[in-house]
Amino acid sequence: MPGENFRDILAFLAVARERSFTRAAAHLGVSQSALSHTVRALEARLGLRLLTRTTRSVSPTEAGERLVQRVAPRFAAITEEMAAFEALRDKPAGTVRITASDFAANTILWPQLSKLQPKYPDVKIEVAIEPGLTDIVAERFDAGVRFGDQVAKDMTAVRISRDIRMVIVGAPSYLEERPPPKVPSDLTEHECINLRFAMRGDVYAWELEKGNRNLQVRVGGPWTFNCIYPAVEAALAGFGLAYMPEELARSHIKSGRLLPVLKDWCPTFPGLHIFFASRRQSSPALSLIVEALRYRR
Repeated sequence: MPGENFRDILAFLAVARERSFTRAAAHLGVSQSALSHTVRALEARLGLRLLTRTTRSVSPTEAGERLVQRVAPRFAAITEEMAAFEALRDKPAGTVRITASDFAANTILWPQLSKLQPKYPDVKIEVAIEPGLTDIVAERFDAGVRFGDQVAKDMTAVRISRDIRMVIVGAPSYLEERPPPKVPSDLTEHECINLRFAMRGDVYAWELEKGNRNLQVRVGGPWTFNCIYPAVEAALAGFGLAYMPEELARSHIKSGRLLPVLKDWCPTFPGLHIFFASRRQSSPALSLIVEALRYRR
């Protein structure tokens, strides 16, 4: 049935409900004559008289009553469903895909979002552990989490952590066998635990700084991982020196299981940020997650 016929039926239903062309016209915001013409046109197309008109009242005929009984509930259901869809526009729902390092996922995303998601059961969260710098647009992620200085300029970024200091640590059993490094060049004489980022393909060079000096030192050793947590375990097991966020090493340093070296060369990076494409309108679900993760001093 053409779209105008639906409008004609709605006009007829308004008259049948109000039992008055005058009240129905006021409700629909049209003139009484226009409404009368619309209903007559519907009756002509159907070949049936739908309304009995007198000088005092308007009432449905048998055919009109049947149309009201059969069609009105369906239009009411459609109206109700459309209202529900309107509500969904502002209600957090749907799947939010986030790419993050294992460190960010374990220390920020899981602690915060595991408390949030049960309050919003229509929001589904998918976290992909990827240490490299993933192109979130090409890979169809809604957001990514990286250090602030790793976020592209065309992205919208929101800080979700304090600045993060890095440390170089080794187990006492490892450092008993050789002298601790005193300058960055000494690292070439040590067994070191490496990280390889899938997106870059190469082994990560340790970033060191002291005053105005900034170095990128490539180290060698028996173990290479693509996530930081196995590197922590390898360092604890005495396989060599490892470069990691201080937060992961702090409890082990306090217990004496790891010892820091080259402390005056370890940099502090801008805090972790959640970022998403600036040109893409954020969904209510993504906005909810961003606000839940936002760093507040």
